[in-house]
Amino acid sequence: MEKTDSKPSLVICDAGPLIHLDELGCLDLLTDFKSIIVPDTVCTEVERHRPSVFSHPQIPLSRTNATDPVPPELSALTKIFTLHAGEWEALRLALKFSDSIFLTDDTAARPAAGNLGIRTHGTIGILLRAIRRKQRTTDGILQILQSLSERSTLHIKRSLLESVISQVRGAKM
Repeated sequence: MEKTDSKPSLVICDAGPLIHLDELGCLDLLTDFKSIIVPDTVCTEVERHRPSVFSHPQIPLSRTNATDPVPPELSALTKIFTLHAGEWEALRLALKFSDSIFLTDDTAARPAAGNLGIRTHGTIGILLRAIRRKQRTTDGILQILQSLSERSTLHIKRSLLESVISQVRGAKM
C-alpha cells in the first residue's frame, strides 16, 4: 500500500475486504479513498453476507456493472485460477482502470491480478495502512490483529498472522 499521504485515484473492491473490515469494526478505514468501485456481483455477495456494509454513507462506494469486452488474458486466468464471478468482474474493472488498486483477500484472485500487472492489497494491508495514515494507533491495530480469528471470517495462516503481528510490534510504524 502507498507509503505517502496521497490518495489512490481509484479502488476496485472484491467482497472479502468489505466483509472482513466490517466484521472487525474497521470499515471506516476506507473513508479516505477517493472512490471505491464495487461490481454488481460483489455487491450482491456482500449484501447476502454483510448488508451493514452499505449503511456507511461516508465510504465512497459506487456500484457498477462491467460491460467492456473481456480481455483474452483474463478469460485464460479465470480458468487457470478458478475465479468466481465477483473476482472476475473486479479484475475486469481493474484492467479497465489501470491506475487502480484491487482490494481482495481471495487467494486465487491475488496471483491472477499479479499476472495481469494489477496492484493488489487486502484486509491486512488496509489495517497496516491505517497505522501509516494515523487512522489507528499501532496498539489498536495489534489488538485487532490478535483478535482477528475470533472477530472475522478472514482465512489467514496462523504463522502468517503471527509474522505480521511480530513485524508491527518491531516496526512501531
